[in-house]
Amino acid sequence: MKWLDKLTVLSRYLLAIVFIFSGFVKGIDPWGTAYKLGDYFVSFHLQFLNPTALLLSITLAAAEFYIGLLLLFGIRIRLAIWGAFLFMLFFTPLTLVLAITNPISDCGCFGDAVKLSNWETFYKNVIFMGAAAVLFANRKKLTDSYRTLHQVILTIVLLIFAVAPSIHGYRNQPMLDFRPFHIGANLYEYTRIPENASHDEYKTILYYSKNGQVKEFDETNYPWDDSTWTFVDSKSILVKKGYTPPITNFSLYSELGIDYTDSILHSKGYLVLVVIPSKNYLTEPCIKRLLELQKLLMSANIKAYVLTAMVGSDLVELQDKRGLYLPLLQADEILLKTIVRSHPGVLLLLNGTIIGKWHWRDVPLSIFSNSNDILALQLTSIEKSRGQSLVLILSLFLLLTLSVAHLTQK
Repeated sequence: MKWLDKLTVLSRYLLAIVFIFSGFVKGIDPWGTAYKLGDYFVSFHLQFLNPTALLLSITLAAAEFYIGLLLLFGIRIRLAIWGAFLFMLFFTPLTLVLAITNPISDCGCFGDAVKLSNWETFYKNVIFMGAAAVLFANRKKLTDSYRTLHQVILTIVLLIFAVAPSIHGYRNQPMLDFRPFHIGANLYEYTRIPENASHDEYKTILYYSKNGQVKEFDETNYPWDDSTWTFVDSKSILVKKGYTPPITNFSLYSELGIDYTDSILHSKGYLVLVVIPSKNYLTEPCIKRLLELQKLLMSANIKAYVLTAMVGSDLVELQDKRGLYLPLLQADEILLKTIVRSHPGVLLLLNGTIIGKWHWRDVPLSIFSNSNDILALQLTSIEKSRGQSLVLILSLFLLLTLSVAHLTQK
């Protein structure tokens, strides 16, 4: 095999892996990608596109995932190459603009799974743009790996496979949660800074003037004993970033301004948090299920709060017209959207540790009528989380195994 052929094969599988990973981690959390797109729209004064953010999120994730699968299996290979090339042709210069302007620190290209700066994203895209260019230039040398009938069937199957994570993520909490509010996370531990943790280190720059000229000094050589120098200004530069806890903006207040943050972080026993970021998507079926939950919680004497960013008449409507009388705590909307990817979502805590987390339609109401069921949930929640990770690993292993098996048959 010639070196160019080897480079073409390498480019194909490199792009396949990257597109599959990128599409999958965005697909399981379409709301997160939609929020990120909304941030970009605001930064570039394109707020009129906000209503399209969720649809764009699902479309983008499914398209990436699909292109990666087609490249991996060698199905509709030239169509997949065109898709990969156009993707990179569009996003490479776009990420250069984002790196220069830096409207948002995290690009969101790999969801919450991998955090990259805008410059790191651009450098990454330069490499993948090169791979896409090599693949595109040699696309005529590549042929589809299956006969027509098998190709049609696999094309449809892989399309369903590519769209499925986004549909699940839209209707439920993400099947894999990369955020700090995942099952098993202890809120207090995730917000505290350990005693031996490193702190931010800064360098102070001092500016003094003499004879009309301004000179730069630091704390070791500034002219403290020379009165001919006049202090002008100073600034601090971050030299080394210290430890940052996974959760940094967790603050909860009552309508009267009373701080409930510590009482939630140090809560004992069971605690239910109903998270309602805004009044959007509060449908009648949703309210009905929350009222059923409220009734069960009151009967079982389980402490519960509603966390919301709503204010004023929206809160009055939630209580007086909708009948949701659980104590209300207000928080930043971005925090609430980070905690849950649904409108609303429900968390179950035990001694400050998240042992249950659901989309409103998935809340298992029966467990709140029987304390033994809650204990069973506590014992199985971590195993369930591990099981979801195992399903992901096995799915990826299956894809790679089928791909290798196909290559050995050629």
